[in-house]
Amino acid sequence: MKTETIAPFFFDFESDFVESLRCIPMIVRYKLDSCGIKLKLPEWVKISVEEKNQLAFLPCYLDSEIDQYGEFVNKLVWKYANHEASLLASVDDSWNILNEIPEEVQTKAAEWNCPALAQKQWIELDTLQRFALVKLSRSGHEGKNFPRAIQEFGIC
Repeated sequence: MKTETIAPFFFDFESDFVESLRCIPMIVRYKLDSCGIKLKLPEWVKISVEEKNQLAFLPCYLDSEIDQYGEFVNKLVWKYANHEASLLASVDDSWNILNEIPEEVQTKAAEWNCPALAQKQWIELDTLQRFALVKLSRSGHEGKNFPRAIQEFGIC
């Protein structure tokens, strides 16, 4: 089984907010999903910039790292919001399924007049890129970042 390391970086499509970290960047969202934690924006904005940077750069790939990362997030939420962090109702990792492109990604691509993604394109994306496309294709996310992401990833 192939193990992929995801380097702590920010996508170009996130450039309008990563300097201030006013929104949760994809690398942090990926790590939160890995630990099964839902960090709400009102909780995120209370966290110091230094701690937000820690969340972006702390490792969260091995089981022990995922546990430590989750504990750190829980401590931050308790420190700033005085309650425990919410858990994700279910963990969806459709970005890890290489033989099937999520329908929501194909639908969102069509909305932006981009041809359907080919299997080869999906497989050639790294884990964080596939994660970003899945997250950006869901309702409730700013639609402007999906076309920026598919352009950045060389899809459309």
